Amino acid sequence: MSITIRQASLDDASGILATHRAAAVLPGRLARTPDEITEAYVRGVIETPGGVCLVAVDQEGLVCGEIHARREHIALFSHVLGGVTVAVLPDHQGRGIGFKLFMALIAEARTMSPPVLRIELAAGAGNPDAIRLYERLGFQQEGRQVARGRFPDGRFEDDILMGMLL
Repeated sequence: MSITIRQASLDDASGILATHRAAAVLPGRLARTPDEITEAYVRGVIETPGGVCLVAVDQEGLVCGEIHARREHIALFSHVLGGVTVAVLPDHQGRGIGFKLFMALIAEARTMSPPVLRIELAAGAGNPDAIRLYERLGFQQEGRQVARGRFPDGRFEDDILMGMLL
């Protein structure tokens, strides 16, 4: 499967919306539920000042993945790119799309000015596949937030804090 990674535009909004909503149906994959993923949310992701928003597009032009992050606006943390969220259509998962999106995000971060020196994210402890992917990319586990997330059924999930120095 041929995948192209490129900057997202507002023309990609409906594809990003569909990708995030489909990925959010799977428990523990995204923090947001499908009904929390709105057109306004997607527009904000694409247009975030100082942010990065990339899409993965297959050979038919389908947006099958998206990754975004934002630069911190407090001077002390201005070298940090955080709030990383990645979503891949469920039937496209396991094909390396998430890895390619992260590699493109890291490459983009290295070109930003002023320089980004750190990327950070949080991963649900119940998603070991994501944690392994992040570690393979060079992220290190830096801490744990106990009971950070609460599922609709009342169960809690810890967040694993991860970071990467560029």
